[in-house]
Amino acid sequence: MESAPLGDGSPSTGRWWRVALGPALAAVIVALGPGDTPSVAAMAAIAAWMAAWWVTEAVPIPVTALLPLVLIPLAGVQPVAEVAPNYGRSTVFLFLGGYLLAIGLQASGVHRRLALWIVHTVGGEPTRVILGFMVAAAFLSMWITNTATVMVLMPIGLSVIEAARDRDADPRELRTFAVTVMLAIAYAADMGGMSTLVGTAPNLSYKEQLARLFPQAPETSFVGWMGIGLPLAVVFVFAGWLLLTRVLFRSGDASLLGSREAVARLRGELGPLRRDERLTAILFTVTALLWITRRDITIGGAGLPGWGSLPLIAGSFIDDSVVAVGMAILLFLIPSQSRPGERLLEWRMSDRMPWGMLLLFGGGFALADGFGASGLSLWMGGHFSVLEGAPPFLVIVLVCASLTFLTELTSNTATTEMALPILGAAAVAMNTDPRALMIPATLSASCAFMMPVASPTQAIVFGSGWVPIRQMVRAGIWFNLIGIALVTLVFWALCGPVAGIDPGSVPEWIAP
Repeated sequence: MESAPLGDGSPSTGRWWRVALGPALAAVIVALGPGDTPSVAAMAAIAAWMAAWWVTEAVPIPVTALLPLVLIPLAGVQPVAEVAPNYGRSTVFLFLGGYLLAIGLQASGVHRRLALWIVHTVGGEPTRVILGFMVAAAFLSMWITNTATVMVLMPIGLSVIEAARDRDADPRELRTFAVTVMLAIAYAADMGGMSTLVGTAPNLSYKEQLARLFPQAPETSFVGWMGIGLPLAVVFVFAGWLLLTRVLFRSGDASLLGSREAVARLRGELGPLRRDERLTAILFTVTALLWITRRDITIGGAGLPGWGSLPLIAGSFIDDSVVAVGMAILLFLIPSQSRPGERLLEWRMSDRMPWGMLLLFGGGFALADGFGASGLSLWMGGHFSVLEGAPPFLVIVLVCASLTFLTELTSNTATTEMALPILGAAAVAMNTDPRALMIPATLSASCAFMMPVASPTQAIVFGSGWVPIRQMVRAGIWFNLIGIALVTLVFWALCGPVAGIDPGSVPEWIAP
């Protein structure tokens, strides 16, 4: 379930049991006293409290994320001076800068123009129009939120459906086409979000959690993540397109070809490319290139030096958040031609920023930090020793399946924040690379396709009125299963050659 919107979670009459559940679980765990030290029991209790509130949404999810700031110092696990910095990690600012850039992209309108161009270029017959929507959704969601992507493409999809209706398409064929278009947009947006670190929140959670749990681990670079995420998304989009158009919802009515004409008409209404669109697109392209080329890139044994290693740049002091925030600041400086007297990005537009997500990141990082400081990670690792010798491939399949179906009902970001420290400890106990469990889990958190509540993208298209819930569940179960298979197989195939991950051995950067 994509974490935005985060919901108000206000406890209504008769729902106070949700609020009581968290502290009640914490009290039981403290009474049972797991672990050898009080801090282990205290940290386990805090984790249970947070899990209960996150799952039931007893209070707004960002409020739950503030619990570590209060409970960890009170429990004597860490002083507040060590807990508070987790809410200001560079990953938080990478999300902040990336989201501001996405808001600027939306303010200029260039994202809509790009989406229409992709749909028109790829589209032709109805099945190719659907492929065009999926390619557009996947590409946009690499850079802007999945929810914003669907909000851009759904009106275009509805216009295409109306064009088919105007051509007196067979009602049954029209309904099939409409369901396919709506699901294609929602599903492809979630798939594309897996491609890049900034594509969806769980990816950024993984980046920071790995660094916090295993400080000696290699940095998760932008291009490093794309090495696995992008091929997965490409394969998933193509497989999803075949599943939607050839298996689940076949449609061959020639009257539906008016959809291409509708897209052409919408493109014509946009007029020529405006200065604001051009400048914003240039800034966004430069940002992506800076992210990709910051670190050295190795292609076929040949190394391309990244700009972060240039002599006049303190590369070790810089990460992707510097690029994101710096380019976002430029948007606040460049004058807008479409809105005289204003800049490409105005602060009032930051109302679209999901500020609660920043707290959710911080709470998750504080939780992971507490796992290590309290000794809870080591304690859990000892209990996971029963997994030693288990086939890594089978464990990865089980992890992918668990995260996929769990996030049908829970926030994908909150679930990832809670699961990654546990999986890290499990990997150490199994004598395997922690990334071999943590990366598939993170990717699978974006693979819940069955329910409208699983993701805002699915909730939005469900609200269009064209997608009956039984059709979403029917398609979603197939997409869930394909997601589990593809995440496992693509990761297994690429983890070694692309990321240098050997699921069968312990990396040298894990402290003995």
